[in-house]
Amino acid sequence: MEAINDKDRFEFRQIRPDEAEQAVRIEQICFPPNEACSEKMMRERVEVAPETFLVAVDRENGKIAGFLNGLATDETVFRDEFFTDAGLHEPDGANIMILGLDVLPEYRGHGLARAIVSRYVQIEIGRGREQLILTCLDAKVKMYEKMGFRDLGLSNSVWGGEQWHEMSHAL
Repeated sequence: MEAINDKDRFEFRQIRPDEAEQAVRIEQICFPPNEACSEKMMRERVEVAPETFLVAVDRENGKIAGFLNGLATDETVFRDEFFTDAGLHEPDGANIMILGLDVLPEYRGHGLARAIVSRYVQIEIGRGREQLILTCLDAKVKMYEKMGFRDLGLSNSVWGGEQWHEMSHAL
């Protein structure tokens, strides 16, 4: 696959209820079991906060190639409960806690993750949000910095038994 010409190859939009199963499968491919969102939790996120999902659908096969999801909140520090409690979603919250950026392996390395994040930033600016907050492993810090995130140092998160960096992107 060549560099992504995202305008032609992909449709970017909110997730649909009938795509929850695809999101679950993609999450299981993209994250190890100790870090992946559970099937139950992914379904709850799709039901409670579909507007905070951005999916990239491959126009050639109609399947989701990647997605970003999170929950809106007025909180400013990431906590692990966002991974397990979709009830923390505040639709009018000032911030988005990003819970996952998933791109299937066959679509990696061609700019799709960057395209998803870039579009997501623009959508959330349009909604009047103040910042995006996420946690990532040390190996992903540079990638997120290239997408406009700032490393805030080590997070209090212990999700999956890992040590995470907390990062934010002012909108």
